[in-house]
Amino acid sequence: MPNLATATIRPFVPGGKDYALSKSFYEALGFTIDFDAGEVAGLSCDSGGFLLQNYWHEGWAGNFMMQLVVEDLDAWWAHIEALDLPARFGVQPPRPPALQPWGLTLAYVFGPSGELWHIVQK
Repeated sequence: MPNLATATIRPFVPGGKDYALSKSFYEALGFTIDFDAGEVAGLSCDSGGFLLQNYWHEGWAGNFMMQLVVEDLDAWWAHIEALDLPARFGVQPPRPPALQPWGLTLAYVFGPSGELWHIVQK
């Protein structure tokens, strides 16, 4: 049988509405830029990462969602509030943690290209 082990999955996140602003936004949130090849940048955090691409299509970006599972949602929310993302990055105001009908408590954070992050406690 072939070895089909995997190391990680890295989705492509739309960041091209303002690519430089998107990179700054994710650095402020706490992601590290591992490489930047001009049209795509690799970003990571403790548990994994994603590829931020210098591409934007309104319909795609406006429907793009990611989930970030964290150990301490209250600490993340305090960090997010302190960043004042709308003033610094022109994004929609984040929505505070709330229990959802499907049973998870999560916060919403909107990226500069319209992408939506669900931040949920593990």
